[in-house]
Amino acid sequence: MSAGPCYTASKMGPGTYSLSNYGDMIADRIRMDKFISALRATIRPGAVVMDIGTGPGIMAVEACRLGAARVYAIEPGEVIQVAREIAAANGCADKIEFFENVSTKITVPVRANLIVSDLRGVVPLFEQHIPSVVDARRRFLAPGGTLIGQEDRIWAAVVEAPDRYSKIVGPWKNDLPGHNLSPALRIIVNGVYRFVPTPTELLSHPVLWATLNYSRIEDPDVEGELTWAVQRDGTGHGIVIWFDADLAPGVEFSNGPGTPVTIYGSLFLPWERPVSLTAGQTVSVDLRAKLMENDYFWRWQTRIETADRPGEIAAQFDQSQLKGTVLSPLRLRKSASDYVPQLSQDGVARRRALELMDGKASLEEISRRLTEEFPGQFTRWSQALNFVGSISKDNSR
Repeated sequence: MSAGPCYTASKMGPGTYSLSNYGDMIADRIRMDKFISALRATIRPGAVVMDIGTGPGIMAVEACRLGAARVYAIEPGEVIQVAREIAAANGCADKIEFFENVSTKITVPVRANLIVSDLRGVVPLFEQHIPSVVDARRRFLAPGGTLIGQEDRIWAAVVEAPDRYSKIVGPWKNDLPGHNLSPALRIIVNGVYRFVPTPTELLSHPVLWATLNYSRIEDPDVEGELTWAVQRDGTGHGIVIWFDADLAPGVEFSNGPGTPVTIYGSLFLPWERPVSLTAGQTVSVDLRAKLMENDYFWRWQTRIETADRPGEIAAQFDQSQLKGTVLSPLRLRKSASDYVPQLSQDGVARRRALELMDGKASLEEISRRLTEEFPGQFTRWSQALNFVGSISKDNSR
């Protein structure tokens, strides 16, 4: 089962899902049934299939049941061991080759006729989803091969969400009388949040923001101007974003308002303050999502025209996750171009541990050496073993 849906709008990196989280994904019958239907519609007997983010291996096993001759199951998290055991329990172990790594760091002997993945978060713009699909399409997909999913369309609308908004800003605005918490309030309204809106909470019709066609997409960044005419009087609290997914011809689902609730939810971008809106009023948002290293950062610049004088601005906000990031001056100073770094004691020990990983010494031997060389940091070799083991997981082969 390709692992993707994130349970909040915050970051949740590869391999950080618990087995209970994967159980929640399996329990989402809408998602599971659609992906299995897409596999049934596309797998041909004897096909080579790649499952990126296999998690506990449900999709990989299903591919075998549907006639795949070979399945490459890719998963960087330790749940891959559960996937191996599930494959064996279902009589598929001889057909599935497991790769305990991210897909961009592996090679396979034969290109795949079908690549299935669900690396989305609340929306498809999440961590390395798009770069991973682009890389897999280039390096792993056979000519004439198929991707599951094929396309995502991302929609947005103005939303009236007093309860969700209050839950976000309330602790910093109302809960501590006599205290000025406005510095925190300025940060919190520049975050993005998971939300499950109903159709009655929308103040505008949806507008299409982006179409992600995975057979052609190259750029992971998305930006575009959105403009709505408010459909009814109400109080706007921000915008909400969702997606429609095409997995295979005739197989699709949505996490939009009014559709059966899935594990994904929708994404809520709050405004700095609620705004009273009347029917016919124009709201425009310049919306941008940019991938920076492993995280997307969102920016939403809002213009709200007055109700009775079009072109005159009633409210204007410039918000971004960068403004919502808590930054320590010390950490900022350490990343400045003119900063001259010097390794800390921990850094020196890490460097020494890496030097000792020369393919000749065991982790116990390395740990005992570190205990001798850094007695102030490690009082016993078993303590150093935990330190060395962590470094080995990330840096050894």
